Amino acid sequence: MTVALLFGVFFILMILGVPIALSLGLSSLVTMAFATNSSPNVIIQKAFTSLDSFPLMAIPFFILAGVLMSSGGISKRLLNLASVLIGFITGGLAMVTVLASMFFAAISGSGPATVAAIGSFMIPSMRAQNYSSGFAAAITASAGSIGVLIPPSIPLVMYGVVGTVSIGSMFLAGILPGIIMGLCLMIVSFVIAKKNKYVGTGKVPTIKDVLKAINEAKLALLIPVIILGGIYAGIFSPTESAAVAAVYALIIGVFVYKELSWKDVYESFSSAALTNAATVIIIGFSISFAYLMTRERIPVLIADFIVGITDSPIVILLIINLFLLIVGMFIDTISAIVILTPILLPVVTSIGMDPIHFGIILVMNLAIGFVTPPLGVNLFVATTVGKVSFEAIVKAMVPILIMMIISLLIVTYFPPLSTWIPNKLSP
Repeated sequence: MTVALLFGVFFILMILGVPIALSLGLSSLVTMAFATNSSPNVIIQKAFTSLDSFPLMAIPFFILAGVLMSSGGISKRLLNLASVLIGFITGGLAMVTVLASMFFAAISGSGPATVAAIGSFMIPSMRAQNYSSGFAAAITASAGSIGVLIPPSIPLVMYGVVGTVSIGSMFLAGILPGIIMGLCLMIVSFVIAKKNKYVGTGKVPTIKDVLKAINEAKLALLIPVIILGGIYAGIFSPTESAAVAAVYALIIGVFVYKELSWKDVYESFSSAALTNAATVIIIGFSISFAYLMTRERIPVLIADFIVGITDSPIVILLIINLFLLIVGMFIDTISAIVILTPILLPVVTSIGMDPIHFGIILVMNLAIGFVTPPLGVNLFVATTVGKVSFEAIVKAMVPILIMMIISLLIVTYFPPLSTWIPNKLSP
């Protein structure tokens, strides 16, 4: 009865259009009040006390850093570098979008922020070169999904906190899977461009052009080096690295590139505060929801059920991937990580999977959820930024989505792609 009431109320509220945070909180309160002997006050206490966490402080700082970088001239220089490197290839503008998103992802840590920053430049540029509007927006939305894989990444921070896994190790683990997903998107971009005769910029870069573009973007490219280098040199923790990234972005935008006015700084802080407020509410009620599930032994029951279906690790991972792809269509990334990590982590560790590898699989599935309706946050951002109809984007997403799933399967069934770098570099 407890399980039925908890999930029943949650899905009814979701169907009615109640925001995810309120759906999580209200379903927990109703279940606690009518199906247990505990006081509903426990849910509120859990939501509040769960936020008293030093690692969670990384999230607002990374959000602020991403906002400052979006408006501080960094995205423009990264786009120029990507354009110089691969813009001349067939379908080069689509590939530039993917590569620039990978660069920007290594700075902002946010999928929607990447789509907004890169899409505002690239979608109009692709349309000017006769790319279809649907494809231009679809590849931009898909490339933005890489933002949650390449470090620093807010979802990887969240998984590290919930799964008690080293956040630094998770950052390192996301590098190769992020590159693989980016390469898969470049391949599908090339194939579609070849079929539809989409051209590149036509200008093959000289060594001088490349060096000039690298020089202009060097301060932006230093950010991931500072973050990861500082963590593994023992200079600062992952949480402190987020604060360093925010301060660095502020200094570069205001005093070096001089493209951030003090009015822009104020607006960036306001935007980051609003985004963080919504995120904090989701995290708090997600942890309350997860606490109630753990209290009622729901993760154990689900784990026993999955393991009872089959003892084949290959089949278990396939079931988990299908489940996570469906979840990503309806539930936002942070909520899904907080709710599902306690459920699925015992299942995968029971078949000998490294928690770091599972964390990457979890986040990769949810990254695909950024571009799958009905939630599809990146799709809606691309629709707004590119002024493209939602139907046109969804139609163009089909081959791109297939390649994203292929990249997921590659990472799922070849664990060293996730674990080799952290195993080599972790202290």
